[in-house]
Amino acid sequence: MRITRIAAILLIGVSLALVACASPMPTPTNSHLNIHFIDVGQGDSIILRYGSSSMIIDAGTNASTNSLINTIKGMGISKFDIVVGTHPHEDHIGGMDAVINQFDIGTIYMPKVTTTTKTFQDVLIAIKNKGLTITTPETETIFNFGETQCTILAPNSQTYEDLNNYSIIIKLVYGNTSFLLTGDAQTESEKEMLSNGYNLQSDVLKVGHHGSSSSTSPEFLKAVSPQYSIISVGKNNDYGHPHQVTLDKLAGAGVKVYRTDLNGTITIISDGSDLSVSTMR
Repeated sequence: MRITRIAAILLIGVSLALVACASPMPTPTNSHLNIHFIDVGQGDSIILRYGSSSMIIDAGTNASTNSLINTIKGMGISKFDIVVGTHPHEDHIGGMDAVINQFDIGTIYMPKVTTTTKTFQDVLIAIKNKGLTITTPETETIFNFGETQCTILAPNSQTYEDLNNYSIIIKLVYGNTSFLLTGDAQTESEKEMLSNGYNLQSDVLKVGHHGSSSSTSPEFLKAVSPQYSIISVGKNNDYGHPHQVTLDKLAGAGVKVYRTDLNGTITIISDGSDLSVSTMR
C-alpha cells in the first residue's frame, strides 16, 4: 500500500504517524467525507461515506460483482442511503442488481433511458422485487449526503444519440472542497453544462468515459480547473483507455492524475478544508 499526502489533514485523536499507516479505506468519522474510487477493472464504481451514511455511484461490471460485494461488506456497510446508476451500460451497472439485492437501499437515481440488455433488466427486476422506485434526475436538483451538498448537473436533454451522454453528473461540495463525478459523459453533455452556465469548478474531477478522447474537452477542463483527477479504467483494456490526448490535456493543465489500473482503489478524504489521497498501490 502506498499513501500520498496532498495536504495536511487534522484527524482528531489520531496521530500523524497513524494516518501515514492507515488503511486506504478508513472508518469514516462524523466530520470527514470519504470517497472511494473502487478498482473494478474496465468500469466505474464510487463509494462515498460520511459518518454512518453511505452512497454508491455505479457498481462496476458483471465480472467484478463478487469483488465489489466483498469490498462493500469489508467496509462494514449494510445500507446505501443513495444509489446512483449514471447510465445503463454494463460496465457501470453490472453489479447494481447484486447491490440492491444484498443491502438496504434508500433513494435510487437513474436517467430516463432504457436498454434491452439482460444487465439492465436484472437491475429493474431487483428494484421491483424490493418494492423500490427509481427517481429520475432533474438538473440543478440539490440533495444532501451528510454535510455534503450534492447537485445534479446532467443530463440536460431528453434524448441523445450516444447512451453515454445520459450520464448523471453530480457535483459534491463539502466545506471548501468539491468533486465533479461525470460517469461516461462526453463532449456533448459537457457543452450543455457550459452553455447553461453551471459552476463546474472542482478540486477533483472523475474523468469522463475512462479517459477517452470523447470526453474532457479543453473548454470543460478549463471550467472545472481541477487540482486532481481520477480515471477509472481497466489494465490493458481493449479500448486503449485512457487515451493519450486526454492524459496530455490533463498534464498540460497541471492536473495530478490517479488511475485505478495503476494505483488500484483510490480513496480521497476531505475534512472540509484539505484533501488526503491514499492508494492501494
